[in-house]
Amino acid sequence: MLRVYIYALIVSGLAGCTKELNTVPTQTIDQATALETSNDVQVALVGAYADLGSLDFYGGRVFMAADLLGDVNEMNWSGTYQGLTQIKNKAIPVDNIFVRDIWLSGYETINDVNNVLSAMSVVTAKDSARIAGEAKFIRGASYFDLVRLFAKAWNDGTPASNDGIPLVLTPTRGITSENNVKRNSVAEIYQQVISDLLDAEAKLPATNSFFATKAGAAAMLARVYLQKGDYANAVQAAHRAITSSTAAGAVLSPNYSDAFSAANTKEDIFAMQVSSTAGTNTFNTFYAASQRGDIQITPNHLGLYEAGDTRRSLFYTNGGSTYTGKFDIRYGNAHLVRLAEMYLVRAEANFRLASMVGDIPVNDVNKIRIRAKLPAIAAVDLTLDKILKERKLELAFEGATLHDIKRLQGTVGNLPWNAPKLIFPIPRRERTANPGLTQNEGY
Repeated sequence: MLRVYIYALIVSGLAGCTKELNTVPTQTIDQATALETSNDVQVALVGAYADLGSLDFYGGRVFMAADLLGDVNEMNWSGTYQGLTQIKNKAIPVDNIFVRDIWLSGYETINDVNNVLSAMSVVTAKDSARIAGEAKFIRGASYFDLVRLFAKAWNDGTPASNDGIPLVLTPTRGITSENNVKRNSVAEIYQQVISDLLDAEAKLPATNSFFATKAGAAAMLARVYLQKGDYANAVQAAHRAITSSTAAGAVLSPNYSDAFSAANTKEDIFAMQVSSTAGTNTFNTFYAASQRGDIQITPNHLGLYEAGDTRRSLFYTNGGSTYTGKFDIRYGNAHLVRLAEMYLVRAEANFRLASMVGDIPVNDVNKIRIRAKLPAIAAVDLTLDKILKERKLELAFEGATLHDIKRLQGTVGNLPWNAPKLIFPIPRRERTANPGLTQNEGY
């Protein structure tokens, strides 16, 4: 629920962060003295990254759950977790624990950065812009993924009147009646997301170790604008992400499989850090045959690839079932935003607009195809459907399925893109604590 204290600012969420910031892990911090110095705020920011990368959120589950909800016949779920079975079956009760924990993890992360932003007055001048930028990046990204799951899509009805999720911009440090906030509109949430990410892009440096960067903020903006169908802004944001990241050394990995190595790759624009002592990669837990292996890939998906497509060779068979090899490294980082995605966003938006910001669409698409060892497409043969297919195959099982179906107004089996069953319910726990929260249609 939205009553999250400032205690437990965990600093073990990203490998190497405690050493880099010269901090000592703390179980509890008195809220009266928690954020008195610039170093305290940096510790709190690391704690925000830790919560962002929790197993229920950017550690992978918020993306895996969206793919399960958006799938009919390309993934087979054989797991024993009832809550995930309910998501796969599009039959989610209001007390589904996985839905509840995604909500909680998202708002815990948001509360972390609200604490950081509330204490910017004590941050040293040399660190102020970067810290504010990182905090705004985390908050903008968190609200974006929460509103996509818990509210109607941008293109479903009227965003200004559709219930979104609660917008909380100040720290919650105790339980009071003021915490019983109502749901803001979908439009208000998107407006805040865009505002946060634009501010983050302006403040963040081009390079920032494995933390958020200028390119990361631009890339997240490209996702937001694409989801809205705002192609003019999507193409500009994707181009900025490409320009900024490549200037800092980003390139497509030589081989598709190389994009999913254990550590960050030069293709990563933003990744969550995972090691044997810190961080969580939920993708690995559920997709890898060596772990739970609860998600297998069906022939319906495998049949989508052209002959010779090296993306197809990343799948493997174990015990008679087929698995994706994207997430097989147990302590591998969660590669969440890749340069390849930005080329495809730029290609799609340019194609729709008949523009050529940065490059012509066919060149961006062919960068992806040539890396997959496929023949280049001639410009005259390029269609929107071909761009969208490259996107589907390139980003398969990385969390884009449901959201693409919604923005493109497709179907999930017999369900139309705007079916209530394709939206998470507001968790019962939240509505019990805060009766002012309305419930989504169908629940």
